[in-house]
Amino acid sequence: MSERPPISPRSPRAALEPEQVPPPPKRSDRARNPFVIVGNAIFTILIILMLGAGATYYYGKQALESPGPLQEDKIVNIPARAGKRDIADVLSREGVINVNPWVFIGGVFALKASSDLKPGEYSFQKNASLRDVIATIVDGKVVQHAITIPEGLTSEQIVSRLSDNDIFTGSVREIPREGTLLPETYKFPRGTTRDQVIQRLQQAQKRVLAEIWERRNTDTPLKSPDQLVTLASIVEKETGRADERSRVAAVFVNRLRQRMKLQSDPTIIYGLVGGKGTLGRPIKRSEITQPSPYNTYVIDGLPPGPIANPGRASLEATANPARTRDLFFVADGTGGHAFTETYDQHAKNVAKLRASEKQIQNDTVEPADDPAPAAAATPGAADTNPTATTPPKPTNQKKPPRGGRQGAAQQTTSPPVVQR
Repeated sequence: MSERPPISPRSPRAALEPEQVPPPPKRSDRARNPFVIVGNAIFTILIILMLGAGATYYYGKQALESPGPLQEDKIVNIPARAGKRDIADVLSREGVINVNPWVFIGGVFALKASSDLKPGEYSFQKNASLRDVIATIVDGKVVQHAITIPEGLTSEQIVSRLSDNDIFTGSVREIPREGTLLPETYKFPRGTTRDQVIQRLQQAQKRVLAEIWERRNTDTPLKSPDQLVTLASIVEKETGRADERSRVAAVFVNRLRQRMKLQSDPTIIYGLVGGKGTLGRPIKRSEITQPSPYNTYVIDGLPPGPIANPGRASLEATANPARTRDLFFVADGTGGHAFTETYDQHAKNVAKLRASEKQIQNDTVEPADDPAPAAAATPGAADTNPTATTPPKPTNQKKPPRGGRQGAAQQTTSPPVVQR
C-alpha cells in the first residue's frame, strides 16, 4: 500500500479559503524580443492579406468572366476624352454591364488596360463578359460604316452626299477637281472628318488610274491619264451596262481617230449646269449648238476636263476599248444600244426605235423653244434627258459626217452619233 501524504491540520477558516494558484511561468527573453513581436504581427497581417486577396481574386474572376446582361448585339459610342468612370457609366446606361462602376475600373486595372481604352463606336456581342467588353475597347476595333459612292456623280454631288451623312464630322474646305474621286464602296468609322474621306477617295483614284494607265492599249489617241479620265467620264454617263462600256468607248475612240465631233449629250448638260450634274428636263434644241467649252457638238475632240467621276469599270473600258469600227449607237428599246459602222445602218436602227416609241405613251414633255418628241433614255446614263427625231440622210456616206447630235434633232445635215 502506498503511503498517503500526511494531512496538515488546518483551521476551519483556512480550509474555506481557496488555494493559491501558482504564478505563470515567466516569458523567455526570446519571446519578449521586439523583433519577434514585429515578425508575428507581420505574419498575421500577411495571412489576413492573403485571405483578402484570395477572396478578391475569386470575386474579380467571377465578375470578369460571368456573362453580361446584353440580350443581343449592341452598338455603343464611347465619346472622346471619356475617363474610366465615364466609360463605365455609358456602358451601364446602355445595358452592356451590370456591375458597380468601381468594379469596371478595377477590372481595367487588373487587365492593365488603364491607358489603352480608346474612344469610338463599338459593337458588343450578346452576353459579352466584362473581360470581353474591356478587350473590345482596348483593341480599338470600332464599327466600320460602309459608304457607297455611285459612279458618274460630279465632285459637287459627292461632297453633298458626304455633307448629308451624319457619321462624318467637319466640312469640306473646297470642292475637289472633277474626276479626281474614285466611286467605290468604302468603310469609315463614325467621327471621320469629311476632308479625310475626300483624301481617301483621291488617293484611291490616283492608285487605280496609275494601274489602269499602265495596262492601257497604247494604240488609242489618248495622250495622258487626264484625257483617259475625261473620256471615261463621258462613257460613264452614256451607259450603265457593263457589257456595253467597251463598245461605247470604242465609238468615241474611233471618232477621235477620224477627227469627228464626239457629240455626247451629257457634255451639253455639264456645260449648262456644271457640277450640279442634273438638268431636270430634256435638252432644248437651242442648247445643242450653244457655245460651251464642254459641248462636244460644238468643240472638236475632248472637253477640257471630266464631266463626272468615272468608276473603275469605265476607266478600264476606255483604256482598252473594244476593237470595232463602230461610229454610231442608238438605244434599242430594251435597255441597251445598237451599234453600227455606217450611217445607213444607224438610220435604220433609229427608224426602228421611232416605230417602237409610237406604241409607248411617253410622259416626258419637251419644254418650249422648238420642241421635239422625247426619246427613250439610256438606262444608267444619268440625267441626260435627250430628245430626238429621225435625222436626214447625209449626202456623203463614204466618209462619216461630223455634225449632228446624239439623241437629239439635228441642226445640220450631218448624222447624230447617238439617238436616244
